[in-house]
Amino acid sequence: MKCFNITLDTVEKVKEFSNLINKFDGEFDLISDNYIIDAKSIMGIFSLDLKKPLKLEVNNVVNLDELEILLKNFM
Repeated sequence: MKCFNITLDTVEKVKEFSNLINKFDGEFDLISDNYIIDAKSIMGIFSLDLKKPLKLEVNNVVNLDELEILLKNFM
């Protein structure tokens, strides 16, 4: 498991993030306070408090190095 702290503070960032995550196979969870949602669900993302930083937990991703580079836009 790998964890990243990300910020999705605009609608455009949420759309970009959702498109990016859905290109990868694996398990992605977004955590905000006591809530954990599937990061591949754009509706789930919008249910979180996006004013706060989020924790992204990544499991079973083959191209983790590529993903980490692409996630820098959201850190």
